[in-house]
Formats: sequence, C-alpha cells, structure tokens
Amino acid sequence: MLGAPAIRARKRRHGAAPLVMVTAYDEPGARYVAAAGVDLILVGDSLANVVLGHENTLHVTIDDMCHHVRAVAAARCDVHVVADMPWLSYHLSIDESVRNAAALIRSGAHSVKLEGGQARRDVVRALFAAEIPVMGHLGLTPQSVMKFGGFKVQARTHEAAKLLLEDAAVLQDEGAFAIVIEGVPSVVGQHVTDVIDIPTIGIGAGPDTDGQVLVFHDLLGLTDRTPAKFVRQYADLGAQITEAVGHFATDVRSGDFPSRDEAYASPDGLFD
Repeated sequence: MLGAPAIRARKRRHGAAPLVMVTAYDEPGARYVAAAGVDLILVGDSLANVVLGHENTLHVTIDDMCHHVRAVAAARCDVHVVADMPWLSYHLSIDESVRNAAALIRSGAHSVKLEGGQARRDVVRALFAAEIPVMGHLGLTPQSVMKFGGFKVQARTHEAAKLLLEDAAVLQDEGAFAIVIEGVPSVVGQHVTDVIDIPTIGIGAGPDTDGQVLVFHDLLGLTDRTPAKFVRQYADLGAQITEAVGHFATDVRSGDFPSRDEAYASPDGLFD
C-alpha cells in the first residue's frame, strides 16, 4: 500500500507514473477497484449523489461517512483509502475537526480529504499536528455548490486562477500530501501541477495533472444523470443489470427458475 509520504513523492515531472484514484462506498466496490490495480480509493461524499440519491453532497454526515469507510475497509485491500470530510465536519471548530477526522481514521481510512485552501489553513495544520495525513481539494469544490450557484467551472479568470494557486501553496505549506483539482481549465490544472511540489489529482482539470480520479458509478454507467464533460464511461453496467434482473423475472414467472438442479434434494421418506 502507498502511504502518504510515497504518494507525496509521485510527481510526473520526476518520472513517476500518474496516480489512479477511484471512488468506492462499500466492500464489493472496494474489492473490485483494488483488484483493478488503482493507487488510491476515495470514499467520497459523492455517495450522497450516486448512492443516496441526493442532488448534492451536503446531505451526508460524519456518521454516514464513517459507516461507508468501515464498509470499504472490510474489503481488506492493500490500497490507500482516502475519506472525505463532509460538509460542516471541519467548519465549526478546530477541536471538532480533529475529532471528526480521527473518527474516519478509526473507521479504516488512511487519510482524509477536505475542501478549500487558505480558509482551511488552521484545520490542515491541526490535522497534520495530530498525525492525520490530509489531501486537499480545490477548484470546483462540491460542498460550495450553494455559494457557486451550481456546479460551474472555476478559475476562469486570471485573478481566480491566481487565488487557486495561492490556495494550493498554502495546502502544501501546511502539510497536505496531495491536492485534488476539480472543474478548472486545463491550463490551470497544468500550471498548478508545474508550480507545486506535491502531486495533483485531476477531475475535469485536463491531462497534465499528476493523476486522475473518477466516480465509480460514473465510469461504469450506473447513474441516471447526464455525465459531466470530463467523465469517460468505460462500461454500461446499468443496462446489463436491468437486462439480467429482467431475465430473472421472466424465468420466475415462466416457472423456469428455479430448476430441479437449483433445488435441494428431499431425503427419502421425509413426509411418509
């Protein structure tokens, strides 16, 4: 398993292969993702959207996240598990932020991820002091959806891009071992990657970051929403699931399932 120091050293400009991160929310998902050879599993607060059916990520709590981290950890995979700190779990006080991050670690995560840069400086510093590895998240930060007025591309002006770069530098200086950059022009993703010394993991940030992350359900075709521009769907498992369950229903109604071969034999004289 890659620890936080090993991940921190994974810069493409130093010859490292790009990092691969995929979300998972339960034991089967973690098992399949790990078997595929990913570097990191993200237990994302995106579970609000793709598992629980909410419109945004603001509806999950720290208890929800701990529940799903435990499910992922039950897969016992040799993969670094990052857990999202949900909305309001690191916004109210430093002490509460550390307690909530510790709860995720005790549930089985190897590090935590939080959104924001300079505004979260003190939280990142406190988590680092508590020996909890921290991954940052900048750009289109989903927990800021109300402030942004929707899921909109960020850092589209010189000033906004400059602020994002400053945020990245703050996260690096306070001890973050990597930064997710989401929903920004490719040139911004490339520039931040070139300037900072910790790896960047992009999602809608272009091809030049130090790694890429996608949501499990998006890349496998398990959602009923129009995928974002940056999503590449590698399978249509949703259609296959519907087809398989439909075959089951047909076989039950026709009497074809279960067959004699799928039933337990009756002991001789059981009802004599």
